Amino acid sequence: MGNEAIAMGAIAAGVGLVCGYPGTPSTEVLETVAKHRPEDCYVEWSINEKTAMEVAAGAAYAGTRVLVTMKQMGLNVASDPLMCVEYVGVKGGMVVLVADDPGPISSQTEQDTRTFARFSKVPCFDPSTAQEAYDMVQEAFELSEKYGTPVFVRPTTRVSHGYADIEVKDPEEYTKHTPEGFIKDTKKWVIFPRASFLNHQRIEKRNQELTKELSASPFNRIEPESESTVGCGFGIACGGISYTYAMEARKELGDVKLLKVGTPFPFPEELALDFLEGLDQVLCIEELDPVIERELTYICNKYGMNVWIRGKVEGYTPNAGENTVDSVKKVMARFLGKDLKTPVAPQLPPLPVRPPVLCAGCPHRASFYAVKKAMAGKKTLYCGDIGCYTLGNAMPLDMVDTCLCMGAGLGIAQGVFHTEPDTNCFAFVGDSTFFASAIPSVINGLFNQADFTLVVLDNSTTAMTGHQPHPGTGRTMMGKTVPAVSIEGVLKGVGLTCVETVDPLDHEAAVACVKRVAAEKGVKAIIFRSPCIAVSKPSGKCAVDADACIGCRTCIDEIGCPALFFADDRAVIDEAQCTGCGLCSQICPVCAIAPAGKEARHE
Repeated sequence: MGNEAIAMGAIAAGVGLVCGYPGTPSTEVLETVAKHRPEDCYVEWSINEKTAMEVAAGAAYAGTRVLVTMKQMGLNVASDPLMCVEYVGVKGGMVVLVADDPGPISSQTEQDTRTFARFSKVPCFDPSTAQEAYDMVQEAFELSEKYGTPVFVRPTTRVSHGYADIEVKDPEEYTKHTPEGFIKDTKKWVIFPRASFLNHQRIEKRNQELTKELSASPFNRIEPESESTVGCGFGIACGGISYTYAMEARKELGDVKLLKVGTPFPFPEELALDFLEGLDQVLCIEELDPVIERELTYICNKYGMNVWIRGKVEGYTPNAGENTVDSVKKVMARFLGKDLKTPVAPQLPPLPVRPPVLCAGCPHRASFYAVKKAMAGKKTLYCGDIGCYTLGNAMPLDMVDTCLCMGAGLGIAQGVFHTEPDTNCFAFVGDSTFFASAIPSVINGLFNQADFTLVVLDNSTTAMTGHQPHPGTGRTMMGKTVPAVSIEGVLKGVGLTCVETVDPLDHEAAVACVKRVAAEKGVKAIIFRSPCIAVSKPSGKCAVDADACIGCRTCIDEIGCPALFFADDRAVIDEAQCTGCGLCSQICPVCAIAPAGKEARHE
């Protein structure tokens, strides 16, 4: 996997500390380092990306080579310390791995880290294959130490999650990096306005030097045209996975002149000038922003070159979504005025529609349903959050009215309350997200006299990204058992007086708890605690007594569990999916569903 290649490249480069926060498509990088790390390499899942960046900065100040991992949304969280670290500088190499998610496939937004690189003035590598990702991360460490700057490595989903055979170094060839240690120097490590002014000048000068240096980098190159296309006046410029797609298209369309941009910032200007020489038109193929397109347009204007740069700006290529081999072939064929040799595809039946749903037996379903029943008939706002529990928005639960970013539901609930005090406001957050970004908003609500109910959906893991540990699990990424941080203790410690914990799979108790807590004034909290079914499955299966079932569909229409379906006018349980959580048996109006290991109670 591309992410595994990045991790192994970091190990080969002598990385000494790796930290980050899980987020698809970046997660496997840190997990692979943890699996294969040498004894002198420390690895942690940090509480959030901002903290990870600060931990990495401290180690880099001491001369350790560090890798920070996140997805593009996490870069927003990490941007505060990152922008300052760029001005202060580093001693040990610092590589910031940001996996972008064009599509988006599993994100709230499409963001392009190449654009952030220009904004932050941080050099950026854009790998196009797993092999290049492995090589680039090693070069990024060298560049970081040479210029004392953090460096981005920006794979996209199809690079991060693509698979390929790659050539790797033998362990004997790994870089042996011994950190010098932290040396006190307040003029360097303490950021003051005057120092920032001087360092800004240094950064601008450095990036000018890098523009020339990177023009000679093997990651930036011109793929020459064949003799049959010499002088045609057309060129293709691309980078990242789009380069791989374009090279695939060249096999069918001909060897048109092509510029590969592996370091979009600072841009390899001298190489681009060589590429533009003799061309009339250039098609830019990239994800997501028109980064290469704008750079080439700037260069043409700067040097008075009459070349038509085409791409996203004029709408010639899509300005949203990810590219594919087929989409790149089509746009290149149109640009070059060639016909594609389209094979006759067999007629296949349409794929079934499979909307994402909460897993069968997921405790979040029971939590949402308990709140829904308790607040029925009352003016209520349900603020959601980022995680698998975002799927609480699906019918029939329909329990997510807003979803912005991690931890934002708490602030939104407060804002609505201050505008509409008669609204019962709920904010749902997962246990991992609670530690990552919810605690300051709890304090804000207390301080500013808000009235809302915080619901912590504690399933004892970071479920959405692959069950990573967090401060509440009592174990670290290094495999150490540590004291678990108590969510109840944190909430009471910051001043909450109403904090209750209940098992959401005990439906009657859960509903009663919600009614009781929601009636309190101010900021109060309910912790629904039940483990994710991937962590701990209930024993046995539920069963429907067909003779007792009246076909009312309550079990199906109320909770939407994928293990329940209707056949012959009766409810049926799919034993392959049922986990025996027992929620359906508790809401059946005639007790026709038996909990795991018991018989149905007919009424």
